[in-house]
Amino acid sequence: MTALGLMFQREYPPEELGAFTKEVEALGLDELWVVEDCFYAGGIAQAATALAHSTQIQVGLGIIPAVSRNPAFTALEIASLARIAPARFIAGIGHGVTEWMQQIGAFPKSQLAAIEEATRAVKGILSGENYSLDGQWTQLKDIQLVHVPAVIPPIYLGVRSAKSLQISGRVADGSILAEGCSPAYIRWAREQIDIGRQAAGRTDHHHITLYIYWSMDEDATVAEGRVRERLANNMAGGYKDPYQEALGIADDVKALLKAGGVEALRDKMPIEWLHQMAVFGTPEACARTLDNLAAAGADSITLVPLMDKAIAIKTYMPRLLRHLGR
Repeated sequence: MTALGLMFQREYPPEELGAFTKEVEALGLDELWVVEDCFYAGGIAQAATALAHSTQIQVGLGIIPAVSRNPAFTALEIASLARIAPARFIAGIGHGVTEWMQQIGAFPKSQLAAIEEATRAVKGILSGENYSLDGQWTQLKDIQLVHVPAVIPPIYLGVRSAKSLQISGRVADGSILAEGCSPAYIRWAREQIDIGRQAAGRTDHHHITLYIYWSMDEDATVAEGRVRERLANNMAGGYKDPYQEALGIADDVKALLKAGGVEALRDKMPIEWLHQMAVFGTPEACARTLDNLAAAGADSITLVPLMDKAIAIKTYMPRLLRHLGR
């Protein structure tokens, strides 16, 4: 069965994470994901807090920018969490938002080289081997972890372009696909991942975790309106163009934007697009979308609420879980 999770969004105050984690675990959800975005809250600290306030739920960190920390110290943090909460931590690594990485002076000459080298280094160090690397971005010499985890946590890459997904297939244990993608994009992403896996001779399963917007309300038009607003703003900024291309709507999006800007896109995009890119409406409609995403290849689905988090947890999540028979 596809795992179901909930995101503790970057906008939520970090001091609320402990209580949020307890509520999510009490609901019987499989995963809780925390976010590290500039300049909200640190991902390692959040992951540690969530693990400390739970006993069973999987805690994922999506994502650590590959270039924001030395890979040796990234591995050190991951190993500590893996030993404190064995088999309950998932580490996500990504490129980081270009503007943010430039802002902190950490943008690499090659994002592709940096993320591949960082991932290889983190995995090598976590294995307990004496690890060295003289790469384009990463230089490490004789790094050997003292407290090696008994269970090595999986490393997922939060990426979206073809070349980055192929790297994920080569070196990572899974991939994180961000908000706004569709079943068509999931299938395309899996194809790119498999190119990398085949090149590396890998035969193990590559886990796909999907983040997706979620909106429920007593008034269906309100639930739909939230999705329209968020997706239109994302697409108007050229955000995640590969998602639009996989769905075959890139030209239509550009035409709507040219005709009337983000307002036209928000108001006139077909509802069929929304049902491809978000989970919203009645519990029945939400369940259908979740089934379609799972059938397309999502191993885990993490819902990103567009409504107030207290209402999402106390009112709408129980309804959705009842409909799913959980």
